[in-house]
Amino acid sequence: MKTNKGYIILGLMIALTLFFELAAHAEPMDRSTKLTFSEPIQIPGEVLPAGTYLFRLADDDSGQHVVQIFNADGTVPYATVLTISTERPYPTGDTAVTLAEQGTGNPDALLKWFYPGRLTGNEFLYSKHKEKEFAQDKQQTIVADQRKGPNAEIAGAGDSVRGLGIRSAAPFDKAAAKLEILSQGPGFP
Repeated sequence: MKTNKGYIILGLMIALTLFFELAAHAEPMDRSTKLTFSEPIQIPGEVLPAGTYLFRLADDDSGQHVVQIFNADGTVPYATVLTISTERPYPTGDTAVTLAEQGTGNPDALLKWFYPGRLTGNEFLYSKHKEKEFAQDKQQTIVADQRKGPNAEIAGAGDSVRGLGIRSAAPFDKAAAKLEILSQGPGFP
């Protein structure tokens, strides 16, 4: 009887250890963010018109990073694009995107998307020719600020924009006015 209790206790300890180990390393299943662009935005292979889009990291067992882009409610797919991992120096508690300003007459290009709280993000894959062009363009990372209200005023470098709950990680630029990050994460609070 004493031996059986010992095995039961050992089995429970192993089960609890495994349970807490898995829980500690669990990641959100649905990494998605709603982004609103007030101007057209270039993604690999196409240009999205101004509007609200749902960006979702596809659950892919192959190890590739695949981002799916849907309409605002996630019912109509617009694009599925390959990405590679990219790092940033520090995580933020909010979604961040990097845009390349391509100049007059061309839409800005979406280069990177970082999910809240993560050092590793997704860098969109463009042709070598486009990547060389983007290297010459001005790039800006925009970080969402979910704590600001819908009528918040964001100011910097003498400019202000009303109605966008975003702040720029770099000095404020007109690119920040082109993007509004509506919600992020599972269930979209």
